[in-house]
Amino acid sequence: ELHGAPAAMPYAGRLEALEGLVGGGKRVTVVKTVVTGDRAEVAARWTEWVDGGKAEGLVVRSEDGRIYKVKPVFTVDVVVVGFTTRAEAPDEVRSLLLAVVLAEFADGGIDARTLAVLAVLAAVGAALRPLGAGTAGIETVFFLLVVGGRAVGPGFGFLLGTTTLFASAVVTGGVGPWLPFQMLAAGWVGLGAGLLPPARGRRELGLLVAYGVVASFGYGLLMNLWFWPFAIGSGSELSYLAGAPVVDNLHRFGVYVLATSLGWDTGRAITTSVLLVLAGPAVLSVVRRAIRRASFGAPVEFSGPAPAPSVPLPRR
Repeated sequence: ELHGAPAAMPYAGRLEALEGLVGGGKRVTVVKTVVTGDRAEVAARWTEWVDGGKAEGLVVRSEDGRIYKVKPVFTVDVVVVGFTTRAEAPDEVRSLLLAVVLAEFADGGIDARTLAVLAVLAAVGAALRPLGAGTAGIETVFFLLVVGGRAVGPGFGFLLGTTTLFASAVVTGGVGPWLPFQMLAAGWVGLGAGLLPPARGRRELGLLVAYGVVASFGYGLLMNLWFWPFAIGSGSELSYLAGAPVVDNLHRFGVYVLATSLGWDTGRAITTSVLLVLAGPAVLSVVRRAIRRASFGAPVEFSGPAPAPSVPLPRR
C-alpha cells in the first residue's frame, strides 16, 4: 500500500510514486532509471554504468511486463556437500556436488513462501521414496519431482530433486558414493519439467506423462553412466573399452543397459506415468495454489510523520 491505497499500478506509476516519496534521499533513494527505445542509448548506459564500475549490471523492463537482468558475469555462491574419489587414485577428487539452495534464496530466486513449499515437498518425497524403491523398479517419488518442477519452475525443480534424494538417503541410510549422482540426476528431472512448454488441461497432463516416461529412462541412463566404466571390469563384451571408438563404447553401453537396468527403468516409467494420471492434476493444483496464496510478511505501508502533540498554554 502507498498512502493507504493499493500499490498495484504499472511500473511507471510506482516509480513516480517512489520518486515523490524518497527521491533525492541520502540513505534511501530510487535507482536511476532511463526510459528509452534506442539501442545506442542502452549501450551508452551500459558503458557508463557497468563498464565504468558504477553497477554490476542493468535491469531491463519491456512495455509488456517482461524483466531481464543483464550482467557481464554471473557468480554463484555454492557449498561442497559431497564428493567422490578416483578409483585409481583415492587421494584425488573425481567429482563434486555443490549446494546452491542458499545462493538461490539469497539472490531472490526463491522467496520465503517458495522455500517453505520446497521443504514440504522434499519431506513428502523423502517419505514416499522408501515405499517403492528397490522393488522391481517401482519409484513413487519421481511424479512429485515432475509436478513440482512444472508448477514452480526449473530452478525449483532442480532443488526439489536434489534435496528430496538427499533427505531420503539420510532417512533410509542410503548415503554412499552413488548419492551425489542420484541427487544430480533427480535434479535434472525436476529441472526438465520446469522447462516444458506452456499447456493446460488434458494437453498439459499428456505432456507431463510423456515427459515422465522419458525422464524415467533418462534417469536410469545417467545412473548407469557413473559406474558402468568401473563396475564390471574390462574383461567382458559389456565393459567400457578405453581408446575404442565412441560408437563402439556406445554399443557396449546400450547392451549393458538392456541387460541390466531396462526392467527397472520400465517399472519407474510405468509408476511415474500412472501416478501422474491419477494424482498429477490434483497435486499440481495444490502446489500452484500454495505458491500463490502463501504469505509470510506483513504488508508495508508508508505514512507521513505523526503530528506533534498539542500542549495547552496557561492563561494569564
